Amino acid sequence: MSLLPVEPAYRLADRAEDQRWLVTSLWSEQAVGIVGGEPKCCKSFLALDLAVAVAAGIPCLRRFAVPRAGRVLLYAAEDALHIVRRRLEGICAAVGVSLADLDIQVITAPSVRLDLDADRRALAETVASLQPRLLILDPFVRLHRIDENASGEVAPLLAFLRELQRRHAVAVLVVHHAKKGAGRARAGQALRGSSEFHAWGDSNLYLRRNGGPREGSDLTLTVEHRAAAAMPTVTLELAQRANALALEVIERRTPQTPAPSSVDERITAALTNVDRPLPFSELRARCRVRTATLYERLAALTAAGRLGRSDQGYHLASR
Repeated sequence: MSLLPVEPAYRLADRAEDQRWLVTSLWSEQAVGIVGGEPKCCKSFLALDLAVAVAAGIPCLRRFAVPRAGRVLLYAAEDALHIVRRRLEGICAAVGVSLADLDIQVITAPSVRLDLDADRRALAETVASLQPRLLILDPFVRLHRIDENASGEVAPLLAFLRELQRRHAVAVLVVHHAKKGAGRARAGQALRGSSEFHAWGDSNLYLRRNGGPREGSDLTLTVEHRAAAAMPTVTLELAQRANALALEVIERRTPQTPAPSSVDERITAALTNVDRPLPFSELRARCRVRTATLYERLAALTAAGRLGRSDQGYHLASR
């Protein structure tokens, strides 16, 4: 009889914080997952930025640190090889490294189909031979001829990639499309096809274009992890700097404190020379403003210390 290996829970190996991340906050060490989004959302640019960052050991998007550099194995099924090289060179120029110095290995086979035994064996043997830290497959739709909506057909392909990850301690990133018109859906639920995709990922990155598909509009990056807290969303843009074309983080501007509103003066006047707190409904009748506006200004004045609030209502802070 053959038994599966087991280990007492308390003896399972712990992992130091700096060993938990392939790319800090973006991609867990040895994680499988999806880079997803609608067409023309720069999914491939993000995947290539991750490739350069991991191979060079430099921050991805000039923001997210890579604790340890390593080899990257890439299969770009939709783009011609010269386009892949040009994009990688543009990202390298943006970060000040030479593509020739990076250990990024590109699979040049005309097709790789995960639904074919021979191709699965070839990919597994290639990973076993090269031992990359990151395997990128872009996009999933070009890697098979199955029905992506059928869980029974999708699950075995994803299970094969999970097996690759576990057997060879490699992170696996799959670029995958979102459904058409899924802009309002929750990021993971917007992925095209079976729900297996969302459930499979340890680290998932989702890109959405803000303001529609017009050229120059920025992108929102949403991140989720199976075993780590999600970070706040990040705004990106595809920026041209001389000969470099690469994604960049757009810094959020510090919100400016709004100028005092005339509503503030109405609120202050309504509360002046009043010997009791005024409830919201009475304040609204006296100030004659919209409910939402009054709520906003009352909150601002209270936070600024100019008003006080009790169970009975609002009053000037001097009361």
